[in-house]
Amino acid sequence: MPETTEESELHNGHQPQAEPEPESKAESQPESKTEPGPENKPEEALKLEPVVTGADPNTKEEDKESSIQSNDAATPSSTDQNARPQLRKDEGNRTFTMRELLTEFKSDEEEVGSPYSRESTQRQSNQNSAAMELVSSVTGADEEGQSRQRVLVYAAKRYAAALEKNPEDYDALYNWALVLQESADNVSPDSTSPSKDDLLEEACKKYDDATRLCPTLHDAFYNWAIAISDRAKMRGRTKEAEELWEQATKNYEKAVQLNWNSPQALNNWGLALQELSAIVSAREKQKIVKTAISKFREAIRLQFDFHRAIYNLGTVLYALAEDSVQTGTTNPKEMSSNELYSQSAIYIAAAHALKPNYSVYSSALKLVHSMLPLPHLKDGYLTAPPLGNTFPPHSDWKRTEFFLNQEALQQVIKVEQKQVSRSLSGRIVDAGNTDKKAIRVDIPDIISVSASADLTLPPGAGLCINTTSGQVFLVADSWESLDGWLDALRLVYTIYARGKTDVLAGIIAT
Repeated sequence: MPETTEESELHNGHQPQAEPEPESKAESQPESKTEPGPENKPEEALKLEPVVTGADPNTKEEDKESSIQSNDAATPSSTDQNARPQLRKDEGNRTFTMRELLTEFKSDEEEVGSPYSRESTQRQSNQNSAAMELVSSVTGADEEGQSRQRVLVYAAKRYAAALEKNPEDYDALYNWALVLQESADNVSPDSTSPSKDDLLEEACKKYDDATRLCPTLHDAFYNWAIAISDRAKMRGRTKEAEELWEQATKNYEKAVQLNWNSPQALNNWGLALQELSAIVSAREKQKIVKTAISKFREAIRLQFDFHRAIYNLGTVLYALAEDSVQTGTTNPKEMSSNELYSQSAIYIAAAHALKPNYSVYSSALKLVHSMLPLPHLKDGYLTAPPLGNTFPPHSDWKRTEFFLNQEALQQVIKVEQKQVSRSLSGRIVDAGNTDKKAIRVDIPDIISVSASADLTLPPGAGLCINTTSGQVFLVADSWESLDGWLDALRLVYTIYARGKTDVLAGIIAT
């Protein structure tokens, strides 16, 4: 990020935080309320810090960058002083800097007649006066913060002036809201006036006005959701907080509807849902948590190396496993708590492999490492055809064990009688460990992985692995199981493509 603007983030208030190392505008973490299953019990209760879009988990809160988005994503980059906010290269998020904040407004230098009545302009002036008073009374926590706030006050005056000339200038309203939101982040911790909540509430009003004038302003819905989430965090597990979280999820949903190609919005949507699930009744909780899981998965499938969403998916699965253990409920149609713990560990291991220097990931990995099916990343059962025959009769397909590591997806063919051979030196060598009849898919050979609805496959959840040497079809036991295999294969390939195979190998080595 070009400037050291602060970032408001969305934390999961319902769980203790291992380390205050957020990643963007929305975070959550599973809380260890009960002991894990007997086979997967970690050394200590797992306290995972979910991460939000756009911040470094190793960055202290006061150094966080802003992930507030501008509403001009499609505008090409420019080097002049009137450049519009640009796409962020590392995250794909639009953000604004102080310079951009000052220049991102409609020119009001020329004296032109206003088509609006004196009454409407006076009304707009009155509406802006309260907001201007809030911004002007903010003092930064340090010299840098005070300098930033002076710039924000100047920008606020320009947007206020633009709105007095044109009360329907939604660009000015949107940027006015950004100024208020940034000012809220700049409020000194020991300040009593103005309160951060007052500034955020005023920002929400501006976002509301802007989106009424321009209903397709997806960045406004995104940042509005962030502001609402920050307000909800201040209210704990109250009814008012529940209403705010519900509103935040609706705004994230609207942002995604208007801009479906936004993994950041999907990630934050999932985290807001996770926050909401901690407040609602037990009857509603499971449905909301499953929706959160789906949002994290959607984010990952838009951006396979989106480590924040990968990690957050691991934390929400862990929380789901904890709830399953605590309530003692078992549904044969759903994954067991042990399977959930193992799935959680896979995502956390993958996030760590992609970003091994992030302390929050490495700390979480230490707690879930024993839940992996070591020395593999994943194992389980898939129905497979005989080797070399892609579409044999259904009776020839066999449900067999597979494992996945950093090198390949390998079918396990159990040899009933140990095969031995004698070497030239007379030493007996075990030949039963390798079976050339087993299916093996090398990770570097994978082109794509997808669900398959081929009608020639046996009943179940079809899986197609497209490789450089042809297609491999397998069938998972359930659609939930298929999701796990799809994600695991894609993540292992992504780790390979990013040159992090050695890191993953070190994680799953015995």
